[in-house]
Amino acid sequence: MSAKILLDATRPGATISRHIYGHFAEHLGRCIYGGLFVGKDSNIPNVNGMRTDVVEALKKIKIPVLRWPGGCFADEYHWEDGIGENRKRMVNTNWGGVVEDNSFGTHEFMELCEQLGCEAYICGNVGSGTVREMSEWVEYLNSDSDSTTCQRRWANGRKEPWGVKFWGVGNENWGCGGNMRAEYYADEYRRFQTMCRSYGANRLYKIAGGPNDADFHWMEVLMQRCKPMMDGVSLHKYTVPKTWEDKGSATEFDGDLYLTTLRKAYDMERVVSGHETIMDRYDPERKVGLIVDEWGCWHNVEPGTNPGFLYQQNTMRDAMVAALSLDIFNRHAARVTMTNIAQTVNVLQSMVLTEGDEMVLTPTYHVYDLYTPHMDAALLPCSVQSPALTGEVQQLTATASQKDGVTTLTVTNLSAVDGCEVEIDAVGLSLTGAEGRILTGEVHDMNTFEDKEKVTIKAFDGIEATEKGLKLTLPACSVVTLTLRG
Repeated sequence: MSAKILLDATRPGATISRHIYGHFAEHLGRCIYGGLFVGKDSNIPNVNGMRTDVVEALKKIKIPVLRWPGGCFADEYHWEDGIGENRKRMVNTNWGGVVEDNSFGTHEFMELCEQLGCEAYICGNVGSGTVREMSEWVEYLNSDSDSTTCQRRWANGRKEPWGVKFWGVGNENWGCGGNMRAEYYADEYRRFQTMCRSYGANRLYKIAGGPNDADFHWMEVLMQRCKPMMDGVSLHKYTVPKTWEDKGSATEFDGDLYLTTLRKAYDMERVVSGHETIMDRYDPERKVGLIVDEWGCWHNVEPGTNPGFLYQQNTMRDAMVAALSLDIFNRHAARVTMTNIAQTVNVLQSMVLTEGDEMVLTPTYHVYDLYTPHMDAALLPCSVQSPALTGEVQQLTATASQKDGVTTLTVTNLSAVDGCEVEIDAVGLSLTGAEGRILTGEVHDMNTFEDKEKVTIKAFDGIEATEKGLKLTLPACSVVTLTLRG
């Protein structure tokens, strides 16, 4: 198999926001408790209750923003239950029916974000909450006044406001967040956002609860009725290999199901483009961002685990979906300003798996590591000519970007069986060589607690300079990052 890639360094495009590489942590299974948070008294190494190993791993991939507390949990979460000494215990009715003791609340989440060095994205409760409740949460976090609400923050150990910028007004209000019609939610959004005030120089970035997958009617209604009042609108779309009733195993799949998974992941292109077209009609200046704040592979839970905890393994198939999806988001960087993969630890397509005091980095984590050079870089036009793999999906997918004079090219060979000889040329660059890093393995390969580094990033040296540019051979099922010289 052979392919050609042509990038154009003379026509830099939209900036690829670092927030496209965002994450999501819900009160679901062992994402928060045991995954990110173990408490100050735990024998597992921690700083103020946050797992040191997980925090350091996420810092390495430069996590830019973290969405919390949900997800479906957001619309049954009441923030005042999670502050102070005596915290209310509640039943997590969405995820496993377990008791939530609220020991991880607002102060703990902000402590986590400070340790990670990332921005906070808080999703407010519209489904079962009140306008006053959300308004006062914004005040509690952001105001520097001496109001009674702010004095409660002082009493709980924090004098200075945090200044949280990103606020979601509800979650999946077409479903678990209230089973609302688009028209009804649009009115609720207008009401809630009105009472969420900006304090001082911190202007809120308000995100409306957007559509599920290809619900273009929902997007149309929001853009018609709410456009001047929102900075972003969310989109949720998961890659489910089989059906919602039987999603398929995370680790056991054949070649046909692998290709089906890629086709379903590539459908993100159609859905994002469809919503982008609607948004462009009402917002040609592209002031409203498309926020894909839930996406990723959703498989059946691992055998023997709580079905409400959504714990699944992570193979090179998931890594391929991650790379394919990130390339789609990058191409749409003029409109897509944030995405949040679901979820950070121990849930769905996670970065990290934990078991007691042990931690494993997943293949998906390593893809994020390889893509960090694209953060806040200018998108470069990148033409890929490679064999068709399945439907509209080509064997290769790629992103090219440039920042501070450094040009980066990420290339993924999505084929599970065939290597690919790749010729790379560039307009505006005289390519003389490149440094490379590669992630590769058999498509079923994964990291386990018994074999933590079966899949890991290694140096890639097989790069040859030619008269026209560069030549290299990518093994099957691989992602490579090239720092181009020229």
